[in-house]
Amino acid sequence: MDDCVFCRIVSGEISGMRIYENGMTLAFMDIAKDVDGHILVIPKKHCKNILDCDTETLSSVMQTVKTVSMHLTAECGYDGVNLLNASEECAGQSVPHFHIHIIPRRKNDQIDAWPHFDGAKQDIRSVFARITMC
Repeated sequence: MDDCVFCRIVSGEISGMRIYENGMTLAFMDIAKDVDGHILVIPKKHCKNILDCDTETLSSVMQTVKTVSMHLTAECGYDGVNLLNASEECAGQSVPHFHIHIIPRRKNDQIDAWPHFDGAKQDIRSVFARITMC
């Protein structure tokens, strides 16, 4: 897609600090300057989000997420990672190209990457009855 910033990074039209790349995926530094080592993993094929992503592409993205995460923890001195994704605007998706954020973590790094929730508003059993797939 010509107007997609991530597709333009994949094509090389926009430069990106590429961390890892294979035939189907690309991992590159996020330029948000919010957390040291913030990485994005995207499919090279344009998919809006996880809801729009075919199984093969999704599998490739997740394999790259694991490969990069293992590199960060085994070779780069990080102790763990947070993985973040938002699918659709109501969930906070700001770039309409499927991507997974990798936030490298160190013990006691003072990063609060987990959202704060105000608490459930409905009875858990009624929600379960509505959403169960079993």
